[in-house]
Amino acid sequence: MFPKKLRQKLEERKINNALRQLGTQNSFIDFSSNDYLGFSISETIFNDTHNYLKNNNISQNGATGSRLLSGNHAIYNTVETQICKFHNSESALIFNSGYDANIGFFSSVPQRGDVILYDEYIHASIRDGINMSNAKAYKFKHNNLEALEELITRHSELVSESHQHIYIVTESVFSMDGDSPDIVTMAQLSKNNNAYLIVDEAHAIGVFGDKGTGLIQHLNLENDVFARIITFGKAMGCHGAAILGNEKLTLYLINFSRSFIYTTALSPHSLATIYSAYNTLKTTPNIKKLHQNIQFFKDEIINKQLTSIFIESHSSIHCCIISGNEKIKSIANKIQKQEFNVKPILSPTVPNNQERLRFCLHSYNSQKEISEVLKLLATLVNI
Repeated sequence: MFPKKLRQKLEERKINNALRQLGTQNSFIDFSSNDYLGFSISETIFNDTHNYLKNNNISQNGATGSRLLSGNHAIYNTVETQICKFHNSESALIFNSGYDANIGFFSSVPQRGDVILYDEYIHASIRDGINMSNAKAYKFKHNNLEALEELITRHSELVSESHQHIYIVTESVFSMDGDSPDIVTMAQLSKNNNAYLIVDEAHAIGVFGDKGTGLIQHLNLENDVFARIITFGKAMGCHGAAILGNEKLTLYLINFSRSFIYTTALSPHSLATIYSAYNTLKTTPNIKKLHQNIQFFKDEIINKQLTSIFIESHSSIHCCIISGNEKIKSIANKIQKQEFNVKPILSPTVPNNQERLRFCLHSYNSQKEISEVLKLLATLVNI
């Protein structure tokens, strides 16, 4: 037996050619994963992690409990101190994942009567956190500062009279478009209106900034942002996330963020991997290689006359808009048959008529691979 309403929802997905299913890993040329620097397959990081645990006599497999009970083992302090120093932050608090960090922050920090203004393309984890909040939330058009300023003006007087607060939310690199907002102007808008700016840096860490510190530090804005959410499952090649801010924010989250309080902590091995990844990030040549590949990809888009269907991006993520779930899946299947791992992004993950192929670039992609996959794409879209 299975509930009728749930069965109907699955049938709707099938009809719309949008049913999600788990695939299997393959050995195709990687234009799909978030492993931008190849850290997830780094033997150096793997061995450094093992050696760190052995040298510190850590042989514990699991955390044994939440951080507030038995799971706050000593390595947490070591890694959070490392993160603060690397990211020029007063404080850092590690969460089990980017999803946990976002729902933990947005469900607990904005209070009843507060206003959240968020980019319409914000990540689903942030939306879920906002939905769990008691604050009122309003979206603004993607990367549109005029729309944001209009919302700020509309709500500023009401908020000031009630002694409540405005939170402005964006991403430094958007996961489904690969583009970035004008964060400098956004930070100034926040400051001028006594608003609190929150930036998700998931796809900027390891890609932008000196030694991969992220876009906020690259722009020298770390003191103008109330909270930065960073994740370790993308360019860092491991697992977990952290919220960067001042010490009071960290103390508040420890006391009121339910996704932090009521979950088993990360294992020592997970934390040692984060520690090793940061040490590698300081000296890796892979960031330079990645940016060379990004520039080559952009040049090839022009050479192959594909500019009109690609969203402009300077990041590791480049998206080609091809409307319709059926059409985009068909093209993706043909590309995958040539052993290029390029994934289609379907509605409802993205809006209708905004379906796309999402190309993720890496330091280990060769220029030959980039040229060949775009040559194949050009042939398929012109059929």
